[in-house]
Amino acid sequence: MYSKNQVNINSLTIGGSAPVRVESMLKISLDKREECLSQCERLINSGCEMARAALPDKKFADDLKYLVSHTKLIIMADIHFDPALAILAMESGCRAIRINPGNMPLNKLNDVISTAKNLGVVIRIGANGGSLSQAQLEQANGDRSKALFIAVSEQANLLLNHNFTNIILSAKSSNVNECINANKLIAKNYPDFPMHIGLTEAGPGDGGVVKGTACISNLLSQGIGDTLRVSLTDEPEREVRVGYEILKALDLRVRGVNLISCPTCGRRRADVMRLVKIVEPLLKNLPDGVSVAVMGCEVNGPKEARHAQFGIAGTPGGALLFREGQSVGEYDFNELEKVLPGFLTLE
Repeated sequence: MYSKNQVNINSLTIGGSAPVRVESMLKISLDKREECLSQCERLINSGCEMARAALPDKKFADDLKYLVSHTKLIIMADIHFDPALAILAMESGCRAIRINPGNMPLNKLNDVISTAKNLGVVIRIGANGGSLSQAQLEQANGDRSKALFIAVSEQANLLLNHNFTNIILSAKSSNVNECINANKLIAKNYPDFPMHIGLTEAGPGDGGVVKGTACISNLLSQGIGDTLRVSLTDEPEREVRVGYEILKALDLRVRGVNLISCPTCGRRRADVMRLVKIVEPLLKNLPDGVSVAVMGCEVNGPKEARHAQFGIAGTPGGALLFREGQSVGEYDFNELEKVLPGFLTLE
């Protein structure tokens, strides 16, 4: 499905035939200028294509302007309630803002839209499960997914009634099914507009990764979503890494090496976890999309992993190295750390 239309934020194209984009959010106050710049640099290195930055008060406007002018990362200003802050963000150089039009006085919203039109700014709008009104819930007969859709529709209509179409739509919840169903309704009713997807407040650790992945991968598998964020209680770079892993698993985008390794069992001939730790640092020099397999025995070895450009399988005497299913030699475990750097190289 994906959106029919595209929007452009500086050099970044979102929607239509553009690849699904990976976003994050700065987790540092804007007045800590050098820390923000450092986090932006780490995000760029991890592959992040845009990051939101919260602008809670006008006293941070100069800090936002400084950030936008000193980083190559595209910054979307995150605004709540105050239309004056939205205008300040745009005047500070942001070419994308995130607002809730329903929380702004209509006459002030007109000023925001007018400024966005003049400066070519993209406006992301959307609802969050925690901000639904009683009226929206009643209109939806208690169906929270439908209430989220109603909230997004109200916001979208406020902009569309002003002939403003340079928008990204979003509906988020901390409940996986609620979030999925809301986004399905939006995609069905607003197919022209790019959609930002993600589960809000997914949480920390494995639980957060699993919940975020369950939501995002479900939507992407149905052709829904043009840009995503995995919202974790963690460093933003991890959000980006997980986002790319989701896209790689679905064959939508490839960043980094595809590392395949068996879960191990009683047949294993090698310490797979140890082998993985030896192999991982060597992968950074390989091109995106290359597959490397680390297998514990001959059962999961060359045959099951014959599609991998590089493979390692445990044997009774050590480890077999193979390329695309063809053996290139068997080595004692003690030799592997010396042999692997030369083996894991494209000729």
